[in-house]
Amino acid sequence: MTVTPIRPRDLVVTALVVAVVVHLLVRLTYGSLPAFPLSAGLPLAVLGLAEAIGGSALRSRIRDRSGARPVQPLVAARAVLVARASALAGAVMTGVWAGLLAYVAPRSGDVAAAAGDTTAAALGVVGALVLVGGGLWLQHCCRTPDDPEGPEDADDRRRRA
Repeated sequence: MTVTPIRPRDLVVTALVVAVVVHLLVRLTYGSLPAFPLSAGLPLAVLGLAEAIGGSALRSRIRDRSGARPVQPLVAARAVLVARASALAGAVMTGVWAGLLAYVAPRSGDVAAAAGDTTAAALGVVGALVLVGGGLWLQHCCRTPDDPEGPEDADDRRRRA
């Protein structure tokens, strides 16, 4: 079984579907929801930054720069799986925060709670996007130098076979 890279368009579709569902749920239940903390998106951003930093270190080891010890294939495969999972989780959370933001932003001038929730949702979207970026970067860093094909090339090759 080969692990194929996750495609950005799959992440966009996931985020849009989740955003629509969350928007509808928030629309039905906003009055009973607690206030959203401003720091709710921070753990996502920290994880995304850690993956980006780790991905850069892994990339230099895969490309055998600076005499670093080589990467075991199982370590690289696990890193790709973590990258895929993180990018997908970031896309889902981007949809969650965007769905909330789409509901509270137009009401922020009229409802005091919506103003605070708008800021929290905007920061949540940013944190989730950082996680998506970190996951995609880690995934990119796990490619070997002799593997120039992207996800679209692999799909085309499978269709021709």
